[in-house]
Amino acid sequence: MIIDLKYHIASLVAVILALGIGIFIGSAMLGNDVNDVIVQQQNKMFENLKTDLDQMRKDNKSARDEIATYKTSLSISKQFEEQLLPIIISKKLVDKQVAIIETNNYGFHEDWINTLKLAGARVNSITTVLDGFNLKSENTRKEISTKLMLNDTSETAVSKEIAREIAIGVISAQNIENLHYFEQLGMIKTSGDYGVPVNTVIFVGGSQADLGQRCANLDLPMMNYFLAQSIPVYGVETSDVEYSYMNQYQKLKVSTIDNVDMTPGQLSLVMAVYGKPGNYGIKTTARQLMPAIP
Repeated sequence: MIIDLKYHIASLVAVILALGIGIFIGSAMLGNDVNDVIVQQQNKMFENLKTDLDQMRKDNKSARDEIATYKTSLSISKQFEEQLLPIIISKKLVDKQVAIIETNNYGFHEDWINTLKLAGARVNSITTVLDGFNLKSENTRKEISTKLMLNDTSETAVSKEIAREIAIGVISAQNIENLHYFEQLGMIKTSGDYGVPVNTVIFVGGSQADLGQRCANLDLPMMNYFLAQSIPVYGVETSDVEYSYMNQYQKLKVSTIDNVDMTPGQLSLVMAVYGKPGNYGIKTTARQLMPAIP
């Protein structure tokens, strides 16, 4: 911990000033013998304070030097990882046609998508669930239920049907009109090609706010749909999300990576898709940091 020298110096100056005032008042009120004893004690206190201040300066410099060394080491390690990663993953995913579904619009790092491409994968589509995905309004649910011909207008039922429609759109595009409808409502954003062959689906989960049953009513139904079509599913999130989805994803026995924003997490994702399933990362839900590299 770095010591705030400005704060401590100000405190010490205040103490020294108080000592000086004490000496002045004591000299005026007490005899010389008593004054001499007091002055000696105060001088000793002053020397002790000076020693403490010198030690704080040394500790502060030592802490700053340690941090500088750590930052340099971290930078070197990161450069090493980034240079080594393309070599390890080269051509690992040349037969993979990937669809990415981001179920919360907190933003994710583009570099891990580039990592998939470096490994040879083709990213066909990216579907993002936006902040406008809000089914609290009964009118909104009724409107969507009418469009999708649903009898049940509950939040759970409508959310699960939207999940199904998105999943169908990703792999067949038979209902592309419904996806455009959800876009017009500000619920999702689509990019890429829909209805083209897909043999890998990656869910980007986790959230920065408590969204209640969002994962159970949106992510998991979509995952189940793809799994029922024998399409492998993988769940990822960044290391800094406030609310992790890894535990819920793992209920479906899918591979998970909880630090996809980090180089080890990106390597774990590539290797999981390549054929080394598992629960990787740095959180308590992970079984190990990363898979064994052949």
